[in-house]
Amino acid sequence: MKKHVMAALAGTVAGVVATTQIAGPLVAQEAVKDSSVYEQLDLFGDIFERVRAQYVEEVPTDKLITAAINGMLTSLDPHSSYLSAKDFADMQVQTRGEFGGLGIEVTQEQGFIKVIAPMDGTPADKAGIKAGDFITQVDGEPVSGLLLDEAVQKMRGPIGSEIVVTVVREGTAEPFDVSIIRDTIKLTAVRGRVVGKTMVLRITTFNDQTTSGLKDALKKGIDDLGGMENLDGVVIDLRNNPGGLLNEAISVSDAFLDKGEIVSTRGRAADSGERYNATPGDLANGKPIVVLINGGSASASEIVAGALQDLRRAIVVGTKSFGKGSVQTLIPLRGDGAMRLTTARYYTPSGRSIQALGISPDIVVQQPVTPPADPNAPQEKKPAAVPERSEADLRGAIRNDSMTDEEKRLYEEELARAEESAKLRDEDYQLAYAVDIIKGLTAIAPAAP
Repeated sequence: MKKHVMAALAGTVAGVVATTQIAGPLVAQEAVKDSSVYEQLDLFGDIFERVRAQYVEEVPTDKLITAAINGMLTSLDPHSSYLSAKDFADMQVQTRGEFGGLGIEVTQEQGFIKVIAPMDGTPADKAGIKAGDFITQVDGEPVSGLLLDEAVQKMRGPIGSEIVVTVVREGTAEPFDVSIIRDTIKLTAVRGRVVGKTMVLRITTFNDQTTSGLKDALKKGIDDLGGMENLDGVVIDLRNNPGGLLNEAISVSDAFLDKGEIVSTRGRAADSGERYNATPGDLANGKPIVVLINGGSASASEIVAGALQDLRRAIVVGTKSFGKGSVQTLIPLRGDGAMRLTTARYYTPSGRSIQALGISPDIVVQQPVTPPADPNAPQEKKPAAVPERSEADLRGAIRNDSMTDEEKRLYEEELARAEESAKLRDEDYQLAYAVDIIKGLTAIAPAAP
């Protein structure tokens, strides 16, 4: 203890000696800085009082203060903002997985509201809203000039009520209106399905339920397949996942990693960085992994994709992700409100920041866009499918004597799984591509000793 005190005392004395040499200029500089800050605050006070006293209509004081705070924060970047007590409470509810609204994650760009991603199965998703859409009007009123939170507030409303948003979409010549019925948004963070011998994990958001949901879905899929030995690999579908909680992104990444750095964050101060490392234990037992991303994959999704890509644990397939590489800290304030402030950038294991750049997939695969059918065009009747014939269908064909009945049964099951994968191409080309990669990797994998 005495050693620490002495070291501190020596530092203090040294500081006094040093400052006696340059105290004059330093004090003068600090005085100028303080004077400038106080002058600016005095200017703000003057404007505030004039608006309150002379504006054409009486404006509530709390509204002026809130607008001033929001103006200061939103001028920094698109993700910093002030949350009123109600908005803060709503955000806390959202991270628990249930809230009311349209079901879209949005940001602000060029003065308009840009859709990062619609959430699966929500009113916005069912109405056809897509990642990259710009919302220019809400119920006929322009959103240009509104703060992001103000525009979001206009899109909220009673469950069951209708809202009409005007959408500008790349590739569509004219803006168009979309009618949406507000509803309670109940997010299922993870949905699992088995395609052939591949486990597909669709992660729609990173909230409090994500890691537990992933583990439950993976366990159920492995049980359905009859055990880990029957699993070819895993597809992690992060398309149109707008992100969420940092700790959940780390936890999901860790679920498939035995070691290595998952992500690091660096703030303004040199000593403010944090590093998050994987712990032993891979839920997929080293089986191949493909991660699916697109332009609606943002933030926490990019942490997972970047970690598994950099550590060579997964092949990333799809299109370039959104590129949100900043960390926001929620700072509770007096009056039950909060400040959402960008405090750091995050970096993938290789040290790259994906801010404004996004994660580039290892294999670029576009999702084919099927143009909507013209209801006025004459509808052609599709010809009935002609069943394919094979050698086995020919009368008198000799039988295959190289397979037992059990081997034939397994062969027919494998054929059925291949046909299921082929049908998937019409439903979801990118997902079918990812499943085919897993099958290819499994086919050339060395046999276990």
